[in-house]
Amino acid sequence: MNSVTQLDCLIDDLIEKNVPFACWFQSSSDSPQLIAGSENDIIFPASIEALSRVRGFAFAPFKISDNAPVIVLQPAIHLKGYDQIQSFNPESLTSAPFSRETKDPCISTEFHDYLVCVNHAIEQINAAKFSKVIVSRRICKERKSESMGRLFLEMHDANPAVFVFVANLPKAGLWMGATPELLFRSDGRHAQTVSLAGTQPRRPDGRYCWFTKEIEEQAFVSRYTVDVLHRFGFSTYQTKGPQDLETATVAHLKTSFFFSGDPIQDRLGEFVEQLCPTPAVCGLPKVAAARFIQDFEPHDRRYYTGFLGPWRLGQSGTDVYVNLRSMEIEDNQYVLYIGGGITARSNPEQEWEETTQKSRTLLNAIEALQGQETRDWKQETRG
Repeated sequence: MNSVTQLDCLIDDLIEKNVPFACWFQSSSDSPQLIAGSENDIIFPASIEALSRVRGFAFAPFKISDNAPVIVLQPAIHLKGYDQIQSFNPESLTSAPFSRETKDPCISTEFHDYLVCVNHAIEQINAAKFSKVIVSRRICKERKSESMGRLFLEMHDANPAVFVFVANLPKAGLWMGATPELLFRSDGRHAQTVSLAGTQPRRPDGRYCWFTKEIEEQAFVSRYTVDVLHRFGFSTYQTKGPQDLETATVAHLKTSFFFSGDPIQDRLGEFVEQLCPTPAVCGLPKVAAARFIQDFEPHDRRYYTGFLGPWRLGQSGTDVYVNLRSMEIEDNQYVLYIGGGITARSNPEQEWEETTQKSRTLLNAIEALQGQETRDWKQETRG
């Protein structure tokens, strides 16, 4: 059994046993990391600010609630690379697994309903209630008998330049995704954050023409990031961009901000709490945009557009990403969450198409695996 097969089998085994774990590939890395433990290794910080005093794998929601708390899986077991994973015996996890909650089947957002919400957002923007808001929708797709470990690796193979993860945690459930948006990175001495917004389909020639709507959308996020840096006393920092960021299916505009990590080393939670939710996933002003989302989005985002990743984890430091291009995996279906930034220049039909393009990151991987397993089954029955 090779190391890749060992990893997908381990992931399937942990899911079957319903053990708390998280496995991920850092962006542009082929070396997986995995944290696993028991319920005793799970903590629920009361706020994002409280993360300053813990370490582990952080999983934070869009809005903290009883249904979606901040979760940290402490590193009882932390494996780095295929060699360590291959030598790990999951039977060493002897603690009782946590129970999953039974949920009603998800219903995909209809085209008409999404357009009604987008049009209402544009009306509110024109009435000067806010300048930008993100409107999301859900796509529900049947889950068959495919291996979640294989799906995770399929997603990484198709999206090697982004942060790819699978996590199974109490209160949150089973999630998987491939997110391109770095929220915050720090090794102690150096820190980085990113403003990412504006979307168009990926071009084979890599040559993009960005329109006013997309440039303004990205500028909203960059200005907010600068405000947060000033709030924490950063008078000097370096920027790179705006530049194109390509994923497997779409491209975005990205500006990177580089600054010293020393002044906020003991205030990481407080700093990240000010950053998120960023205008790229909520809107501006944040309070008014968040109120619109709560009042008019017909579903609970839960952990979609929150953040996740290793937090103050040894030499890995902190490397957390916005929870985009992600899905909640239930017993019989995948619940995909996708959204788009709405401004005064938005066209509702084009916004629907943009979310459709974004959904292909997940759907392509699911459909490729389901198609392969169907072909394998047909070959076995012929044999």
